[in-house]
Amino acid sequence: MRTPVTQEEQVWGGRNVRFASTDAKLWFDRCVEKGYCVPDWPKEYGGAGFDRQQTRIFKEEMARLSCRAPQVNLGIWMAGPAILEFGTEEQKREHLPKIARGEIRWCQGYSEPGAGSDLAGLQCRADSDGDDYIINGSKMWTSGADESDWVYCLVRTDFDAPKHNGITFLLFDMASEGVDAKPIELITGETHFCQTFFDNVRVPKKNVLGVENQGWTVAKRVLQFERNMMSDMESSAVRAAVTPRSSAIEHIGLVDGKLAYPIFRQDIARHEIAKRALDKTQQRMADEFAEGVGDMNVATILKYVGTEEEKRKYELILKIAGEQALGWSGDAFSDDGFSDEELQLTRDWLSSKTHSIAGGTSEIQLNIIAKRVLGLPENTAVDKGGK
Repeated sequence: MRTPVTQEEQVWGGRNVRFASTDAKLWFDRCVEKGYCVPDWPKEYGGAGFDRQQTRIFKEEMARLSCRAPQVNLGIWMAGPAILEFGTEEQKREHLPKIARGEIRWCQGYSEPGAGSDLAGLQCRADSDGDDYIINGSKMWTSGADESDWVYCLVRTDFDAPKHNGITFLLFDMASEGVDAKPIELITGETHFCQTFFDNVRVPKKNVLGVENQGWTVAKRVLQFERNMMSDMESSAVRAAVTPRSSAIEHIGLVDGKLAYPIFRQDIARHEIAKRALDKTQQRMADEFAEGVGDMNVATILKYVGTEEEKRKYELILKIAGEQALGWSGDAFSDDGFSDEELQLTRDWLSSKTHSIAGGTSEIQLNIIAKRVLGLPENTAVDKGGK
């Protein structure tokens, strides 16, 4: 469990959880027992009860020892933190321990075919019917929907309200009658994204997180969690197998302890400096939010910076690896000379492009930064010279 984890070996939890080995199962069970899947959550909800400083040290030590994350799950990254902040005590007791123990896998019902970056334009509707809502509509790009147990979902409950109002944040079981998730093949050949259809799905009103018609407040907070998580994609355990430094040492080699090509030395140093700066800024942001003085716009900046740096990282690795980065699949790319990590490189490079789209495109992030952080006008006149 102290080696880089592949996509296939990741433990997502859930009712149909799979383990790649007995070691993975043992590691998972021991971490669950100690609350290490969510070290900063209170013990009564399945966490380790660590304070901010203890959590930071714990994560640093896990990284130093190259320990794998015992489980990865949108419940840990997004649904759980939202429930901790906005949920009733009943909702916390119901959902958080199951997330911490890896018993339920979550997916996110946000984007729709006609509401992606303009998320507040969503049309998936929830009509009141006594103590329940009746859900009709569809969601797009629901990661892992076909393998998930529960969804946190944005629905419109008031069609007469301004578009950022009249939205409600719901939690419900993907096994409910009328839910159908259909996988979508991506450019990488993977199919973890789905379009999810809701046909008269009945959901109890007690499953509202927060306040009816005020779900946009919860949604924005979850987007902050998502953008912060995506800004750290570059350092995720899945993508730690090949780095610019390790690739350069393997393919170019060292001379007197230095990389043979000076230009790559500069590029690698530039990347590692950017990565270090990003890590420290994320740490500072976490401290500020813990003190109650954080700025939600920082997550938008970090999401943009982090995903763009991830793209630069994989462009650099491909340049360093040369023809060894051309592997994809099949017998032609399974000969000696291509490691498993190198065969994954092209897919990782393609995936890095998708991360600057998911969670709000880089262009949308720049618009938000320009408007909300820099205070620039929405429409800026351009002179005849095009300047």
